[in-house]
Amino acid sequence: MNDAPILAVDDDPDALEIVRTYLESKGYRVVTATDGREALVKAEETKPALVLLDVMMPEIDGWEVARTIKNSTDFKDTRVVMLTARSDFTDKQEGLRAGADDYIVKPIRLQELGEKVERNLQARERGQ
Repeated sequence: MNDAPILAVDDDPDALEIVRTYLESKGYRVVTATDGREALVKAEETKPALVLLDVMMPEIDGWEVARTIKNSTDFKDTRVVMLTARSDFTDKQEGLRAGADDYIVKPIRLQELGEKVERNLQARERGQ
């Protein structure tokens, strides 16, 4: 299995800590960022296997970060999962247009998070 990290991005430090702690307890290596600009820098530095990406953030929102990652050949194998309180169908459509591979609605249920992380990492391994 690839040792590339998971990049978790959220401007809510408590939510970010919960996600990081949970994933690390499952054996994943996790890198964190607290806004879109930092997310793009960390993505460039670490080449993550998966990005867990909050939508509503200052400066650069999650949609734009997803588009930037998905439009870069450097990240052609990187999976993007949007994490957001925005659960409307139109929000999910926007996520898909931005290139998101999956979507988790907040509040995050840790079992769902674990399942979606595993499913997306497996899809990445299969080259999907």
